[in-house]
Amino acid sequence: QVQLVESGGGLVQAGGSLRLSCVASGGTFSSYALGWFRQAPGKEREFLAAITWGGTVTDYAPSIKDRFAISRDNNQNTVYLQMNSLKPDDTAVYSCAADESIVSITTTPIKIKYWGQGTQVTVSS
Repeated sequence: QVQLVESGGGLVQAGGSLRLSCVASGGTFSSYALGWFRQAPGKEREFLAAITWGGTVTDYAPSIKDRFAISRDNNQNTVYLQMNSLKPDDTAVYSCAADESIVSITTTPIKIKYWGQGTQVTVSS
């Protein structure tokens, strides 16, 4: 059983940056592909980014590809999401996810095995 705990959210002005972290415990971290999602009030959950277990392959949603970057540190059991040039529309709860398959993360999130509780990001105008 893998537990995921996000941190790094908060209130930031438009144009600012945040780096989210997600620490995993309870499993073999390096065996899992990891991803980030967000959900704004009244909207569906949205895929943002994914990274393979070795960190060599990443995938991004087109809407954030030029502003966000996913990375991982297998020694620290942590995945990061660097978010730059933030906009008010980026306001949402951001969650990390883990699964053996990056395909589940990028295309069929209903199959994802492990989710974190989420961290709130609020971008003021």
